[in-house]
Amino acid sequence: MTRIAEGLHRLGSDLINFYLVEDATGMTVVDAGLPSFYDGLGACLDQLDRTWADIRALVLTHAHPDHVGFAERVRTEHAVPVLVHEADAELARTQKAKLNAGVIPYLRHPAAWKTIAAIASAGPPKRMAIGEVTTFAGGDRLDVPGRPLAIHAPGHSDGCVALHFEGHQALLVGDVLCSRNPLTGRRGVQVMPAAFASDAQQALDSVERLEPVRAAVIGFGHGEPWRGGVEAAVAEARSIGRT
Repeated sequence: MTRIAEGLHRLGSDLINFYLVEDATGMTVVDAGLPSFYDGLGACLDQLDRTWADIRALVLTHAHPDHVGFAERVRTEHAVPVLVHEADAELARTQKAKLNAGVIPYLRHPAAWKTIAAIASAGPPKRMAIGEVTTFAGGDRLDVPGRPLAIHAPGHSDGCVALHFEGHQALLVGDVLCSRNPLTGRRGVQVMPAAFASDAQQALDSVERLEPVRAAVIGFGHGEPWRGGVEAAVAEARSIGRT
């Protein structure tokens, strides 16, 4: 667990991040990593002197397998509602994703093998299907701790969003952007690789929706946090382009 802002904690592994947000009303989990990350969330709650009952919601930035990992377990064992953009609701319930390109061109990179192995260790994606979800739309202010604004930025998935936690001066972008490419290992703010996108060009075009946001820190699904401003992050992603 690493605190990246007051009341905002980064969890997961060196490959995949998820987040825990605190405010006076309780806690929101953003994304659910892999199923094995469940124990790490429990340990984090212990460190913060919190309990599972303090978690009011689990919000998904999108419904790919490496972001929904323990969501169904938290929903069923702790009665935590799972929220997802309406365009990813079916994906969350079925785990049947459409992708833009194959991973074969990326297999020359050691990072690709490491990432693929980590995701494969979770088992078939259908095991992570979520029985029931609550949907929201882009532009909605979510009624969960932290009160994030949902910014719809499709392309990586149809319902991919970034969440602006204004009170924490933080933007959690899920896989709208990353700061470490999970297939090539390249560092720097960029869009996710085309192999993981439903529409790679749309993913690149969507980053402009983040540009007006003012935040002190950006948290990614993959890679280290960024503190250089959202506008600069978007500019760097555009300069790198599709990967």
